[in-house]
Amino acid sequence: MNASTEHRPARLTVGVVGAGRVGPALAAALRLAGHRPVAVSGVSDASVRRAAELLPDVPLVPPAQVLERAELVLLTVPDDALPGLVQGLAETGAVRPGQLLVHTSGRYGTAVLDPARRAGALPLALHPAMTFTGTSVDVQRLAGCSFGVTAPDELRLAAEALVIEMGGEPEWIEEAARPLYHAALALGANHLVTLVAQSMELLRQAGVAAPDRMLGPLLGAALDNALRSGDAALTGPVARGDAGTVAAHVAELRKHAPATVAGYLAMARTTADRALAHGVLKPELAQDLLGVLADGSPGVDGSPGADGSAGAEGDSGR
Repeated sequence: MNASTEHRPARLTVGVVGAGRVGPALAAALRLAGHRPVAVSGVSDASVRRAAELLPDVPLVPPAQVLERAELVLLTVPDDALPGLVQGLAETGAVRPGQLLVHTSGRYGTAVLDPARRAGALPLALHPAMTFTGTSVDVQRLAGCSFGVTAPDELRLAAEALVIEMGGEPEWIEEAARPLYHAALALGANHLVTLVAQSMELLRQAGVAAPDRMLGPLLGAALDNALRSGDAALTGPVARGDAGTVAAHVAELRKHAPATVAGYLAMARTTADRALAHGVLKPELAQDLLGVLADGSPGVDGSPGADGSAGAEGDSGR
């Protein structure tokens, strides 16, 4: 692509290899920008349904035929499948010189596309920092969505332009930083889903009829405060150093939901460490709390814990 395509790349034929939740949504967004989806590949019944919903009238064909028909190919397969897919496409001669190959893996940069680059392809890594449902709502959610972008210098402007055309905001990520970048997103987004789901289950056990309605305002405020203020937004019994409350939590979880204890303790220890480091938790209140968190069982002042064990002493939880 030359300088005249910096802000608006030429209208391209688009193909999708892997009709999971991401590929059809991105192709649909590119269609709204004037590009033309021409082929999609998918194996499972769910993939076929997604393709039919988001890319109606686009033929379902094998991956090699997707590359044969498209100038811009979205490789939207699971991370672990991507290297083998690229290698296989390159070895079978499916890759054409000058063809744009875009993968959407957060983990990888463009090095994973090296076999295709040696065959003349133009490699781009465009990772949307968003969770996908596999429905048309995803296309709307792309508006303002950040994309982790990695590309050769000569393709950087083209990569950023494609992201903008899909409604996203490009964020440049160096090749070596891709695994760390992806770990950060997984830590925040994926683990949040687990925490919220566990919280709703516990509220149901406690007799709350609509845990989602109860949690919505609380979690919305907590997320907003955390994004604005970071660790200064910490609240709750760990940040306050309420060792007795934390011990009671652990005792109840052991009784009613033992599978949640390990996660509660791990997050509470991390929260305590961060609260101490940022001056939210007062050191003089931390000793008993850290004793409780040492193994999740001791009560305050050495009293028997939830399982009858003796209390931990000193700062053994550190």
